[in-house]
Amino acid sequence: MDTFALVVTIGVALFFTYTNGFHDSANAIATSVSTRALTPRAALLMAAVMNLAGAFLGSGVAKTVSEGLIETPEASNKGMGILFAALLGAITWNLITWYFGLPSSSSHALFGGMVGAALAGGTEVIWSGVLEKVVIPMFVSPIVGLLAGYLVMAGIMWIFRKANPHKAKRGFRIAQTVSAAGMALGHGLQDAQKTMGIVVMALVIADVEDFGDPIPLWVKIASAVMLSLGTYAGGWRIMRTLGRKIIELDPPQGFAAEATGASIMFGSALVFQAPISTTHVITSAIMGVGATKRVNAVRWGVAKNIVLGWFVTMPMAAVVAALSYGLVWLVFA
Repeated sequence: MDTFALVVTIGVALFFTYTNGFHDSANAIATSVSTRALTPRAALLMAAVMNLAGAFLGSGVAKTVSEGLIETPEASNKGMGILFAALLGAITWNLITWYFGLPSSSSHALFGGMVGAALAGGTEVIWSGVLEKVVIPMFVSPIVGLLAGYLVMAGIMWIFRKANPHKAKRGFRIAQTVSAAGMALGHGLQDAQKTMGIVVMALVIADVEDFGDPIPLWVKIASAVMLSLGTYAGGWRIMRTLGRKIIELDPPQGFAAEATGASIMFGSALVFQAPISTTHVITSAIMGVGATKRVNAVRWGVAKNIVLGWFVTMPMAAVVAALSYGLVWLVFA
């Protein structure tokens, strides 16, 4: 096994985490910034710190990514090339969607990359794991986010129906600091672990670690720090889409969307060990919250384009990863 190949693959995995951070930073803070509950820089700093903390809250998602989606490639440069190509496919799709301001899922870009590279490299895909841990949650989590967002907002409207509107908005603006922190913590819990799973797989391929071993502390720290740095770099294009283009949010709506999203992310990671998309959850929660005002308050045309992006992310990342594997193998074989 070439040590250089291992180092490069881990480096690319950490760069993927960085792109994940600036691509998905908007998920945690767009609603807080759009309602002026937090300034953009304060929100990004808070999200970076909470992402860092969230990375240390569990390891179930990392185990799913490293063991539950594709069979571990053989301990060779070819096996490492499969992992490298998977990451390249995910990074490429992340950069494309970031450039166009489309809040697609970094998670599903990674999963699509893993499947595409595995198929191209002749490694077995664990289709039952892909179905149970990726495809089903991909459909269920937005539906839950939509319905839960609607119900949470409806409950808030009923509880505060007699409150002074101006005082209520001021209170929810403060409460959004907590709900945005919860979103960022959930994002760290979910997305840092996905990179941990990839790095662990690389170490297993290199015969440095075994799957039964605890995740090395340096892997946790490196993944968390890179996600945190990427988050602080910010994702302004996507922030505008989530914060303004779907619906104009006020502080109670922003709080409802963030509280809904954070709850779903924590539940999926800690209870089901399912690596769900933070993008899917917060976007659908915003739609559900907005629908309580009136159905046509949500800009469904923008929402339709976002949902279309969700469905093409996995296959497009898979295609890029497969092509990347062919190129890598052609050059280095």
